[in-house]
Formats: sequence, structure tokens, C-alpha cells
Amino acid sequence: MYSLRCIECGEESKEDSYNCECGGLLEVKIHLDQVDLDFKLNGKDLSVWKYRALLPVRIEPVTLKEGGTPLYRLERLEKELGIRRIYVKHEGLNPSGSFKDRGMTVGVTKAIELGRNAVACASTGNTSASMAMYAARAGLKAYVLLPAGKVALGKVAQALMHGAEVIGIKGNFDDALKIIREVCERLKIYLLNSVNPFRLEGQKTIAYEIVDEIGLPDRVVLPVGNAGNISAIYKGFKEFLELQLIDGLPKMTGIQAKGSAPIYKAFLERKEDITPVTNPETIATAIRIGNPVNARKALRAIYETKGLAEVVSDEEIISAQKLLAKNGIGVEPASAASVAGLIKLAKQGMIEKDETVVCIATGNLLKDPETAIKVCGEPKIVEASVEKVISLL
Repeated sequence: MYSLRCIECGEESKEDSYNCECGGLLEVKIHLDQVDLDFKLNGKDLSVWKYRALLPVRIEPVTLKEGGTPLYRLERLEKELGIRRIYVKHEGLNPSGSFKDRGMTVGVTKAIELGRNAVACASTGNTSASMAMYAARAGLKAYVLLPAGKVALGKVAQALMHGAEVIGIKGNFDDALKIIREVCERLKIYLLNSVNPFRLEGQKTIAYEIVDEIGLPDRVVLPVGNAGNISAIYKGFKEFLELQLIDGLPKMTGIQAKGSAPIYKAFLERKEDITPVTNPETIATAIRIGNPVNARKALRAIYETKGLAEVVSDEEIISAQKLLAKNGIGVEPASAASVAGLIKLAKQGMIEKDETVVCIATGNLLKDPETAIKVCGEPKIVEASVEKVISLL
């Protein structure tokens, strides 16, 4: 039904591999001619496992009822920007509060299928929170490496509460990933960062759900950190195209933070690979990554769909976060990068007026309450008096 293939040389690899012997990234190749599609694109019963026929697992899944996240339409922003339709798919309403749950339900299931009893990851926060939840559900040990002092406390709290062993290192995410990869190799622990091709298979269901609910959009805009999500969503659309369930591909548009933008810089120069950013910095901690492991996949997704890459400042990110909040949609800063990027591109005339655009919001507002309070201010305090409260109002 499926095989692991290198995106560079095309050679097949074993199921427990993360890279080809040539060094290239691996991708799950679903043998679509062997698939029996047992689902209907009717907008109903949306979830990751609705599309099990297209997911590479052979056993019953470890699930917390992930997927089925809502699409919200932003009518006021449509009028302001003069764009036909703008939607936000709020992945922050997954069980752990981020899109990572889609990947972890598949990744942790695959760990069990391969006979592993422990999983591990490096993380800027959301990956660790999600992995810890699904490992707990499955009864697996979980180990997390974090850049000390660089991860929002809400995410650290999730990983700790769900029983993961959390270790902070004096370095950045890229340092943590390099270390945890070697640790996993030596100790035979199953690595669940986005270099794991099976994890990305769960994330491609974002594309499936979008088509299921509203059909094929003209453009999908999303934040880019380690670049697994843009790669996965592109793969999902491409599989639906090959199955003749859609008749085209949306323009994949990746948004990075100004202080952490190696993919944007490569896009400007039309390169197929990146020059890593040594010390990435941004208020959007979830995308504070200077050497994204899936950069080549992401750039391929952008180039092959005639999409775009853009960069936004921390100020633009916070502005978009507040705009979404005024529409009742609470997201963490990294999530708002997609809408910030859309606004910037629209004002530059880079978005057609008749487009249907879907922005991906990757994580919940409660993931990073410290930043929310920092940019919005503390609650006002008055004496316990009706008159005092009225005077303040």
C-alpha cells in the first residue's frame, strides 16, 4: 500500500528510517492505485481517521479525536482587503491545542506498530505537548529536549503534566534537534520530529478536510517554522489531485518571522536549499527555527504550485493576532503569522481579488498566555465597590 522513498534519489528505505543513505529526506509514497476510497467528500464527520485509507498504518490508531477543526470565514477582512473569500482553519482546537496532534496520532501509532516503547522529540513547545499527550494515551515513555527559557510555559506545562521527561539545553531548537537525533539513534528511541515522514502523513489531512468542506481553494497560507506542515498539506492536495478528487493545486504560501526566515531568503534567490539562520529570534516562539529540516520539501511545494514566501515582523504578527481575537478566534503568535502574511501580500497586490484563501492557524491562544498579557496589559484593579467599577467603566 505504501513505501518510503527519498525525494532526492528516489530510492526506497526501511520503515524506521528518517533519511535516505544519500542524505535526502524521505517521503511516504502511498500506492494510490491500490487504495479503496471508503470516505465521501460531503463535509461530514471530519477527522484525521476519516481518511484512514490514505494513511500508512496497519493497526488500530492511538487517537484523542483529533482533526475536524473549524473553518471560520473573515467577512470583515475580506471587505478590507478586497478578496473574495478568506477562511481561517483553527488547528488550535485540536486536543493538545495545535496542529501537531494530526501528526502525533499517526506517529505514535507507527511507534507501536514498529515495536518501540519510547518516543522523543526536540521542540519549540507544541511538538512536545502533543507527543506527551499521545505517548501517555499509548502508555509509551516520552523524552523532550527544549531550548531552555525559549519555550512558552503553557506548552512546557502540558509536556510535564502528561508525564514526559523534559530537559532544557543551553542552546536553540536546531541544537536540540541535532542532539536528540543522535540520542534516538544510540538508544533506539522513536524520533517524532517532522523529519519523521510518518508524522507528516497525519498533517496532510488538513488538506483533505479543506477540500471536504469547501472544495479546492486558490491559496493556502500558513506559518513556516520547521517546514513540515506546508510540505504535508501540499502532499495531501497532490494526492487528491492524483486521485482526480480535485482538478488543480492551491498556491502554497509560506510565512516566516523576520528574525527567522531562511526559507523566505532562499525563495527570493530562487534557490532549492537554504542558508541557515544561526541565532533565530521572534516573538512567535513556535516558528523560531533557523535551520528547518524540511526546507527542501517546503520550497518544492511553493515552487511547484507557483506560490509565495513572505516575511512578517513581530509587530505585524501581534497586530494580526489581535485582529483574529476581534473576530473571536484566539491563537498564539505563530498562528497569526499566516494572516499577517496574507494582509501584507494583499496590500502589495500579490493576491488576486477573486481568490478563495485559507489561512492555517496552528496553535491556541492559551499556548502562550505570557505574550498575550505582555501585549494587552494586566487587568485593571479597583476596590470592591459598585461606584469604583462604574467610574472605571
